[in-house]
Amino acid sequence: MSLLENLHTPSDIKSLSFEELQTLCDELRQKVIDTVSHTGGHLSSNLGVVEMTVALHTEFSMPQDQIVWDVGHQCYIHKLLTGRYDQFDTLRQTGGISGFPRPAESPYDSFVAGHSSTSVSAANGLAKAKKIKGEDGYVVAVIGDGAMTGGLAYEGLCNAGRSHDKLIVILNDNKMSINENVGFIARHLATLRSGPLYVRIKTNIGNLISHIPLIGKPLFRLMERTKRQVKRSFYHSSCVFEQMGFHYLGPVNGHDLKDMQRALQAAKNISRPVVLHAITVKGQGCDYAVQKPDVYHGVAGFDAGTGETPRGSDNFSKAFGDCLCKLAEDDPNICVVTAAMTNGTGLTEFSTRYPKRFFDVGIAEGHAVTFVSGLAAGGCLPVFAVYSTFLQRAYDQILNDTAIMNNHIVLAVDRAGIVPDDGETHQGVFDVPFLSTIPHVTIFSPSTYAELAINLKQALYDTRGIAVVRYPRGGEFLPTSAYKPDYKPFTHYRNTDSRTLVITYGRLFANTLQAVGALREEIPLSVLKLTRIHPIPEEAIRIAGEYRRVIFFEEGGKKGGIGEQFGALLAEQRYWGRYEVHAINEFMPTCSVEDGMHLAGLDVKSMITTIREADDLVD
Repeated sequence: MSLLENLHTPSDIKSLSFEELQTLCDELRQKVIDTVSHTGGHLSSNLGVVEMTVALHTEFSMPQDQIVWDVGHQCYIHKLLTGRYDQFDTLRQTGGISGFPRPAESPYDSFVAGHSSTSVSAANGLAKAKKIKGEDGYVVAVIGDGAMTGGLAYEGLCNAGRSHDKLIVILNDNKMSINENVGFIARHLATLRSGPLYVRIKTNIGNLISHIPLIGKPLFRLMERTKRQVKRSFYHSSCVFEQMGFHYLGPVNGHDLKDMQRALQAAKNISRPVVLHAITVKGQGCDYAVQKPDVYHGVAGFDAGTGETPRGSDNFSKAFGDCLCKLAEDDPNICVVTAAMTNGTGLTEFSTRYPKRFFDVGIAEGHAVTFVSGLAAGGCLPVFAVYSTFLQRAYDQILNDTAIMNNHIVLAVDRAGIVPDDGETHQGVFDVPFLSTIPHVTIFSPSTYAELAINLKQALYDTRGIAVVRYPRGGEFLPTSAYKPDYKPFTHYRNTDSRTLVITYGRLFANTLQAVGALREEIPLSVLKLTRIHPIPEEAIRIAGEYRRVIFFEEGGKKGGIGEQFGALLAEQRYWGRYEVHAINEFMPTCSVEDGMHLAGLDVKSMITTIREADDLVD
């Protein structure tokens, strides 16, 4: 039996010798590679924090001490060390364990994390709560240098640095987020990486002095204050983290288990917040993950021996990128912005062909929106490509920095609707409810690649204000060859014998056609497909008012969604029939698209049941 199989609680790791811990690190790496090759998930980021996580669990006592993982996708090693080994093969599967920290899943997960740059703020709050309640224990935030491109990280650092709480921030510096990092912090960290030998000597001396009875810790603090004063006198500057009030330790080798243990021991002996700068390599211990960390950041599955991944297929992201490249050939005003998601949003080719018109701003969605609004104000035609779940972070900038001035920008909202595997924090079901409440916003929701191309041109050239084109992850469910794409805001498929109208939009149109087809001999049905979902076309409201029953299926949030808005407009027209909306009411858990559709009652079988029940109620 392996060492890993015998670890049932975090305290079990403390009984292992140093040699056994090194063997454990090898076992952890292999377990992650074997599992993720089947379930898919985040590989390279987890392989990069193996020694760091083992060191954390040897030097701290969970759950009295707490870890907050930034983004959270690098928590697999932590999960394996906290009693979830037997469940690990269910990673990111329906009903299985999450690929992100979830307090509801384990008391050793202290905070939900799925979006970037939140860890320092959350850890600051947890540490302050311990002080208020008189509880002992440290709080450790693990944040990558990629997450340091997000403004919230600095808001947290500025406030946490003023405290005197037992707070340690581990800066996991691997020079990557998903794509290569950009900006000042990347250059600053490169400068700080220059002296690991000095740091090792300093850490060892600090540990030695701190353990001198009675006078050790006061003497250590005095030496630190003197060192900072001398350094500032000679160099007139200091590390940016020290200027924020933190004690800075590092850089240390994040893959040297002994170095990490010593550094953490030193951090615990300092009576104020500490930034521990650890240098790591994404994919450490796995050659193909090291060579292509972006490919194996989030991967659907692969051959564990060779690293070979399934061949990519057409998808909406690629269709978007291809279309944008063609449009940019003829229009030099088109420029594109992404927030550390060049590959994921299908913009790799655009970034290569038009480098002067392509901008990766890092994990900074709020900045991205205000930046594109500035580009628009300067006469450019900007497109911001962003996942639906991450666009939520820029609501204020959409409203106050763009809509108020009626600047013309295009938001290409990728991963709209149900998103497989990553769970609650990554679902794209809230963009429509919040975007549709903002003035000067037009929203398109294509069902096919051909409609995506049409809608993108309409958003760029036929629309004023904020134009949104939203599309799902993955491929089209409705082949263009079997369906004529819409140039119009909506299409009405009328059955003259029907008293029931089914309304929908986006990829759910494919499910709707299947359900209506299955019921053809049983219940005559008409279909209304929206392509421009906001503002809702007035003629679509008039047509719906002619039917005795109207059923709206929506792959998005029910509260504030298009279905709810459609019903309100019908009511204003004194609609006399039966109207109902079937959409998503709760956070969607980790699941496949198919399972998510079923949970939400939006799969073909559920639609058929819903339509039958509605027909029975009226008859």
